Amino acid sequence: MACVLRCIKCKKLLYPALSMLGMLLVWQLIVVWGLVPNYLLPTPLQVLGSLVKEAHLLGTHAQTTLIEAFIGLAIGIAAGSFFAILMDRFEGFYLAFEPLVTISQTIPTIAIAPLLVLWLGYGLLPKIVLVALTTFFPVLVSLLSGLRSVDSDMIDLMRVMRASRWQIFVQVKLPAAAEQFFAGVSIAAAYAIVSAVIAEWLGGISGLGVYMTRVRKSFSYDRMFAAIIVISAISLVLMGVIRALARTAMPWKQDTDTKKGAAHD
Repeated sequence: MACVLRCIKCKKLLYPALSMLGMLLVWQLIVVWGLVPNYLLPTPLQVLGSLVKEAHLLGTHAQTTLIEAFIGLAIGIAAGSFFAILMDRFEGFYLAFEPLVTISQTIPTIAIAPLLVLWLGYGLLPKIVLVALTTFFPVLVSLLSGLRSVDSDMIDLMRVMRASRWQIFVQVKLPAAAEQFFAGVSIAAAYAIVSAVIAEWLGGISGLGVYMTRVRKSFSYDRMFAAIIVISAISLVLMGVIRALARTAMPWKQDTDTKKGAAHD
């Protein structure tokens, strides 16, 4: 059994690593062979050099972006969870609020960001608000979908056993909705970093978005790609942390996935 688990883990690491190396090799060859001019597309080695040279500056700007993303994500998760529970509990509230939530998602983030900067200034507040607005929807939709997909027979059984609404919610609905909730939070985490950077593009003093705006104006595309890599790395790490929390909160899901992987092998 241990050998099977090691094999599964090796595959999960090996396949992504090989695909990434292949992509980097193709990228390097495209530039070296002159298919795309080097002044438009730097090579991976040039981007790596910029990452090393600009490490301190990138780290300083990344701190600002992380603060905005973390605070906004926490607010978005809390608000999304709160409204999802209310919409599941009260049908009237669901019917009244659901159209408003849907309409809010038709408004592009890029259109809201300048207004927030005008109303709230160039500090952290407008970025945090934008991140919260962006992450609110995936958390709400995923948790609400999970809560409303609970087997009605299970709820009826709990009622026959004289369980309270709180007991039904904690012991039946929350465990059933946990997987979808964490999936929504994982998506929201990726949105958090991106929306913070977008807000910084449109006005700010520091942050990765501000850094990208400055290097773009100087046509330093190697540093631009370096910033993109940092943004992707932060998003991946944040999503990884959330998946780790999901595995801790749902040990039964980890056992099921392991058995499926072993059966597939």
